[in-house]
Amino acid sequence: MSDLYTSEEEIVRPRRQRRRRRKRSRFGSFVAVLASLAVIGGVLGGIYYGGSALLNSVDGLFGEAEDFPGPGTGEVNVTIADGATISAMGATLFDAGVVASQDAFVAAADQNPDARGIQPGNYVLRSEMRAADAVAALVDGAGGERVSLPEGYRVRQTVERLAETSGFTVEELQAAVDAATLPDYAQGVAEGFLFPASYGLGGDVTPESLIASMVAQFDQVATDVNLVDGAAALDLTPLQVVTVASIVQREVSREEDMPRVAEVIYNRMSGACTANGVPEGRLQMDSTVHYAVDDYSSVYTSSEQRQVDSPYNTYRVSGLPPGPIASPGEAALSAALNPSSEGSCYFVAVNLETGETAFAVTEADHQANIALLDAYCRESDLC
Repeated sequence: MSDLYTSEEEIVRPRRQRRRRRKRSRFGSFVAVLASLAVIGGVLGGIYYGGSALLNSVDGLFGEAEDFPGPGTGEVNVTIADGATISAMGATLFDAGVVASQDAFVAAADQNPDARGIQPGNYVLRSEMRAADAVAALVDGAGGERVSLPEGYRVRQTVERLAETSGFTVEELQAAVDAATLPDYAQGVAEGFLFPASYGLGGDVTPESLIASMVAQFDQVATDVNLVDGAAALDLTPLQVVTVASIVQREVSREEDMPRVAEVIYNRMSGACTANGVPEGRLQMDSTVHYAVDDYSSVYTSSEQRQVDSPYNTYRVSGLPPGPIASPGEAALSAALNPSSEGSCYFVAVNLETGETAFAVTEADHQANIALLDAYCRESDLC
């Protein structure tokens, strides 16, 4: 009996307890809901105020782009790459310190209807220019006169070409060349370091800034082809590589032939061609003789010219000449750093109109190629 009673109490009492707990649970849930609502309200309030701050920040991002007040100072040489977009031009000018932001330049270009006509080339601008002024300077350079310098010119020819088109005198330009800041490895001689390209003559261009643009462009291309490290890999100095490139530039016109001409030069320098009839170390390049006698009236040299007493006469002097004989382009510089490896010791142009060049390992094969040139010359007025 007692066991049964006790069991009933135990059964009844827990039910009451569960009901009381259920009531407390409902009250606790209500409190929890209120607390959650408070938290949500706080979050929403934070989102509102934080969002307002974020929106204000974004509005600032889309506000007026940072710009310099101008007019700018000093001189900055800038190269606008072929095919560059307005945005790419802005990035170039920003990196050079010409404009305060790429966006400011793009916005200014959008306001200038002539900006789409900006041409690739080298320009002399100022540091910290107003973006609109930088756009106008590039437009002026594009619309103004330009001078194009081909690959393979020596300094004298470069100065004469500039004098013909720039309005500066030969004396002014030569003085600028003599005073130019050159790479250390140029050893104070500008030959080979006035890079062949198109240069603007508008705006505030001076003889000094024009020559500086050419040297700056050489520096840029030298960096692009990794001249210093590449020369070291060949156990040569950068000056020697530029000298090889200048000979390559003068000897052939087709880019595909340039690495093979570079190889011929290196093979002759090393003595690898001695067994094939080339005196050890003798380059025997007509281009170096042309430089020595300063005569470019013919692609050939006479026996008299080949006897001239000059360190640039590679028919008489072994090894490389003292320095470059012309300004090489990027392809020639790259070829001098990356010669082919076909064992060639000779080459000769067999078509002066197309520039087709034939290469040979042995002297007998070279003579056969010369016969092809002779046959061509019997039919052509270019010889």
